[in-house]
Amino acid sequence: MASRPVLISMGDPAGIGPEIVMRALRERPALRREVVVVGDMATLRRAARLGGVAPDSAEGGLVLAGLDEPAQWAGLPRGAVGVLQAGEALAPPPWGQVSAVAGHAAAAAIRLGAQPALDGRARALVPAPIHKEALAAAGEPYPGHTELLQALAAQHRGVPVEALPVRMMLSAPGLATVLVSIHVPLREALAAVTTEGVLETVRIADTHFRRTGLARPRIAVAGLNPHAGEGGLFGCEEIEVIGPAVRAARDLGIEASGPHPPDTVFMRARQGAFDVVVAMYHDQGLIPVKLLGLEHGVNTTLGLPFVRTSPDHGTAFDIAGTGRASADSLLAAIDAAMAASPA
Repeated sequence: MASRPVLISMGDPAGIGPEIVMRALRERPALRREVVVVGDMATLRRAARLGGVAPDSAEGGLVLAGLDEPAQWAGLPRGAVGVLQAGEALAPPPWGQVSAVAGHAAAAAIRLGAQPALDGRARALVPAPIHKEALAAAGEPYPGHTELLQALAAQHRGVPVEALPVRMMLSAPGLATVLVSIHVPLREALAAVTTEGVLETVRIADTHFRRTGLARPRIAVAGLNPHAGEGGLFGCEEIEVIGPAVRAARDLGIEASGPHPPDTVFMRARQGAFDVVVAMYHDQGLIPVKLLGLEHGVNTTLGLPFVRTSPDHGTAFDIAGTGRASADSLLAAIDAAMAASPA
């Protein structure tokens, strides 16, 4: 048993988040000695019942025990699941529906889970999927986990958000990609391709992989335009913006290369030529990873002062409450968090 738990926030209570959390803990009972769930007790009990066994039953059930703080998890009876209640007790909302109530509950779980991760009482935070429309309906100013956690970390450190740059990395077996921009409209994402932004992304990626044990990570930087601009025929960003960032990274001792044609660089990385690809915008980087399969994909936020990983899929409102959702990606995210954070 570790000295500190990994925290798992329940995600949107109307989506598959609560049920895949409960399914993961049923499929891997040993995790109950490693994690604490952050969310709403009634919502989690509803999700636990989807497994066909009543929560708290003696045979095969998930015994859910309320905690006041993460450290109390160490004293739980063997097999019990510790739960930190986030906010007011909730009447579980209908499955598969966007609502401000659900968005507020999801945000409350993230905020409650972030604090122990920030002050060292938890090893890592693994949020289950949230719904961005529900967050917006609840009045949250942040479009997703990454931006909210960045703001909370900056507040904890007493610095402006811009002083704590973060990046999203999506990974699946054989491929990892880090994004220059995240959840912004495509027109704004193109404007975000600056020499400074690309260089900062490369530096953040290099720092992360060095911390995981790679002495000289091989970082491929994708171009923006078809065929990486074809020498300026299809756009000049590679010549005027991305190329200078790659050269600046190399001057810092980083093993960066590119800009590479984006239609082949991910294939080359999967074949072993590179350790990670820096992609210029959200879909350029995420489509190749998700094509490999959502069941093993992991979303990692680079640049935070704590480890944050999450499943590489959304709330799946169409199957929420059916008990059909797989916990594989969540389990992969938990494994990645435990591997990256000391026990």
